[in-house]
Amino acid sequence: MCSIIRFMLIMALTFSFPGKSSPQDSQKTDRKPAAAGKFYPASQDSLRAQLTELFRNAKPRTSKNLQAVILPHAGYVFSGGVAAGGINQVDPDKVYDNIFIIGSSHQASFMGASIYNKGDYLTPLGKVAVNVQLANELIKANPVFSYVYDADLNEHCLEVEVPFLQYHMKKPFRIVPIVIGSQSNLTCKRIAEALKPYFNDRNLFVVSSDFSHYPQYNDAKTADKATCDAILMNNPDALVKALGDNEKKNIPNLVTSLCGWTSVLTLLYMTSGDASITYTPVQYMNSGDSKYGDHSQCVGYWSVAISRNAGGSAKPSSAFSFTKEEEKTLLAIARNTITVYINQHKTPEVDDKNFSPGLKLHSGAFVTLKEKGELRGCIGRFTADIPLWQVIQQMAISSATQDSRFTPVTAREIDKLEIEISVLSPMKRIYSADEIVLGKHGIYIKKGYYSGTFLPQVATETGWSREEFLGHCARDKAGLGWDGWKDAELYTYEACVFGE
Repeated sequence: MCSIIRFMLIMALTFSFPGKSSPQDSQKTDRKPAAAGKFYPASQDSLRAQLTELFRNAKPRTSKNLQAVILPHAGYVFSGGVAAGGINQVDPDKVYDNIFIIGSSHQASFMGASIYNKGDYLTPLGKVAVNVQLANELIKANPVFSYVYDADLNEHCLEVEVPFLQYHMKKPFRIVPIVIGSQSNLTCKRIAEALKPYFNDRNLFVVSSDFSHYPQYNDAKTADKATCDAILMNNPDALVKALGDNEKKNIPNLVTSLCGWTSVLTLLYMTSGDASITYTPVQYMNSGDSKYGDHSQCVGYWSVAISRNAGGSAKPSSAFSFTKEEEKTLLAIARNTITVYINQHKTPEVDDKNFSPGLKLHSGAFVTLKEKGELRGCIGRFTADIPLWQVIQQMAISSATQDSRFTPVTAREIDKLEIEISVLSPMKRIYSADEIVLGKHGIYIKKGYYSGTFLPQVATETGWSREEFLGHCARDKAGLGWDGWKDAELYTYEACVFGE
């Protein structure tokens, strides 16, 4: 028994590099289970019996408006109770467009992330549909995605989550299986940017990761709490720092604090800056709490629920409403940054020690420059991975020097510029143009590699109808033609707009 346990624990850190693509890559084939008989029972009856017992003792559902859940992926005898408690937070009667299952590769190292697009997933409980069409669309539209044969071949981190969903969900569902093969923060950001449009109440995200590997029992509890506390802050930088701090402590036998750190980091890049998102811990155990484990070398397991506050978006009164002093500070940062950058070719340092939480909010923003009322530059970003004041600095420089529609701003023009800032709420996918409220909503149109956006104030300033708003954006910004928005993905967002 001890050798089996040790094998199951060590499996979590087994790495190899992918070989050449299999000749079967182009063929449609369902993925056969690789972890059955190792991480969970291989027979249908035994698996169902074990799941019945796990859910009987699982933490009851307390989460509402669930958007995502972080689950462990070890052998069910070790982490199954924690995983069942996490899955129990999902409404079993809800029908999702897709359930995205994201994990970090234990078997292969490769660039970006691999999406399984060759068929459906098989487990002892039967077949689960894979949304192959969406998988192909994601791969085609985003260079960060591909299909890597070795990524799924013997990988367990996604597979072990599927039987929990099969047992718990009462309605049919389909999955999008994603294995991250890179160890790069930048890659995680790119994956998050590609997936963020799907982070809404029509989809569920299941992120697969165990926590600490192989420290002693009490050390595991301490390290796992520090890691989980960082995740609960909904701040990717906080997680990276916590992982680094754990490593600096030189905890005996600690190999990793979070084996699926790239997957959790990707989730945080999708949710950070969204004040409507709440991370709630559900349950903790480590392998030392199992009757099959011991206290000398432990693996930690957390389940965490990620929910959205009622209303589905950040509350303008808290996250996207600023005091006059905050507005004045951000505008001053923008103007000073432009002045220093154009005259000295450097970005000025800013002391944020006494900044209010609003200025440190993680949010996307646009900086618009006008001269005598005419547009002189406008560039922004939707991603929210750095504090707002830093976004304003970056976008002020970009608007003044990198807007391809205009020549760079000169030193003589600086005093003539009028600066306007638009702080953005998270994007929301819509399925009908009727959902757009002119003057309130900005729009983002995306189809394949093509995309374009208009800020909410554009509709007010031009007096366009809803169709003109969409048509100009599709044709003039996204390059899709006047009617290109009709078969493209549509998103709305709101903005808090203020200027000098």
